[in-house]
Amino acid sequence: MKKSNLTITILLCFASFGCCNDSNSATKQLYKLFDEQLEFSLRENPVFATSYGDHRFDDKLAQVSLEDVERRNKQAEIFLAALKSIDRRQLSQKDKLNYDLAKRLLEEGIKWFELQSYLMPIDQMGGFYTGFARLSENLSFKTVQHYENYIKRLNAFKSYTEQHLGIMRIGIKEEMVPPKVILRQIPQSIESLIAQDINESVLYEPFKNFPPAFNQSQVEQLHSKGKQAIQEVVRPAYKKILEFVTDEYIHAGRDEISIYGLPNGGEYYRQSIRDYTTLELSPETIHEIGKSEVARIKKEMMELIERTDFKGNFKEFKNYIQTNKRFRADSAEEMLMQVAWIMKKTDGELPKFFKVLPRMPVGIKKVPSYTEATSPIAYYSSPSLDKTRAGFYYVNTYDVINKSLYNLTATTLHETNPGHHLQIALAHEINDVPLFRRMAGFTAYTEGWALYAEQVGEEMGIYEDEYSRFGKLDNDMWRACRLVVDTGIHHFGWPRQKAIDYMLENTSLDKDNVIVEVNRYIAWPGQALSYKIGELKILELRKKAEKQLVGKFDIREFHNVILRQGALPLDILQQKVEQWLSSVQN
Repeated sequence: MKKSNLTITILLCFASFGCCNDSNSATKQLYKLFDEQLEFSLRENPVFATSYGDHRFDDKLAQVSLEDVERRNKQAEIFLAALKSIDRRQLSQKDKLNYDLAKRLLEEGIKWFELQSYLMPIDQMGGFYTGFARLSENLSFKTVQHYENYIKRLNAFKSYTEQHLGIMRIGIKEEMVPPKVILRQIPQSIESLIAQDINESVLYEPFKNFPPAFNQSQVEQLHSKGKQAIQEVVRPAYKKILEFVTDEYIHAGRDEISIYGLPNGGEYYRQSIRDYTTLELSPETIHEIGKSEVARIKKEMMELIERTDFKGNFKEFKNYIQTNKRFRADSAEEMLMQVAWIMKKTDGELPKFFKVLPRMPVGIKKVPSYTEATSPIAYYSSPSLDKTRAGFYYVNTYDVINKSLYNLTATTLHETNPGHHLQIALAHEINDVPLFRRMAGFTAYTEGWALYAEQVGEEMGIYEDEYSRFGKLDNDMWRACRLVVDTGIHHFGWPRQKAIDYMLENTSLDKDNVIVEVNRYIAWPGQALSYKIGELKILELRKKAEKQLVGKFDIREFHNVILRQGALPLDILQQKVEQWLSSVQN
């Protein structure tokens, strides 16, 4: 999650799951505070309210001016003060954890406000302009009123855009601007959203298919209003964004790619590490962990290459799997069919490794055309809280005939089951914790779990040959390199080319994907550290459990302990596992 959007997202999460029947005064205060936070959150982010199932604000977008950002932060401070006034000692163990996590998230959100992260709301991977383009994906279109509300939101995009541009102009004055090298990639995405034909606009999709109950007059009126809103409001707003980025923002971008190029860069990076890893680790320590992991994985890669029918060194093997047609698809449809086969094969093995499986399904979609050129290989979108939308695995089919798919199995395990979808969909279904616990996104946990899931795929028998297993190792190497490259760029002052060369030397990613990845690390300092740090912690806890329980170790029970409380900071996750081990041994 981009930190420019973190504060409002923090505010969205603090809600109770229902009435608290506990007579304890401290407990009542805690849940009263959660309920107050929920009401505030729903009003502040109408699109979230809609997906949550509250339809009071279905025709509105969030207000995002500087005054609104400051007001939300002030409210966060008020909520934090109220939380601290509650006597934690009177709470149950379960609610002490709710208290601690709420406090932690509020403090982090306030810290990001102090660091002015909200002044950089866009980068080459997207921002408010791409988020708005996907607005219809999070909404229902079953009644005329649903369409009318959507049209009002389309018409609100002008003000929404102006407020964001105002924020970024303040960012220019405060020298809080991303590097030029990534800003130069933004115009391409915006231009693709300014469709020449209204019917091609992604925002026009809901108007292509209406419920059969609508009469002809209703359909014609909604068609007309929708086209008018896109033509007269949305497209001019996108053109205004494009003009601003091209004429002002790129020129104001900093030449320094390290986050240390910002006025508060050193503190910003330290906070990024704390937030994304949930641990107190220095950049130097992370850098060394990364180098150690790179050496270990490289050794395993070379051993695996020797087991194949290929004769040659690592560089030659890399060229072979990148260029050989056996690892490619002839079309986007063929690639998606391969993905579907991997997902269904995995589904059949899940009960052997997991006690509880999510009820919500996961589907497959292509990465939108307006972001595919600068997007990663794949990503995941979680189900809606109101259970009206499944989870989706977004597969990047850009230039598919030149894309090597040897790592498709590992990536699919990471993004769907048993990775992101299984973990996040299960968290949504926990019914005895506050809403923020179900939505919590401690990145080291969520991404660490997904990377760990790639390793579990081996035990599940999903990898069919040594080449797909090499894809697993290569994915692991890719995440290990991130520890070296992210800290290299942002702490040790590596130039961009050195980071690119390091990734090319140690992974099998092609040059285009490496450039996309390195640009991502430049734009999103610290986030890339979460994957490997989280995976290593989960592997450490599993090894400890296997050693202590010996014959009593049950992989389904271990996974249940890791997953049953939703995302947690790694230090708290370790406490939970140790408590479980103690209870089993006793």
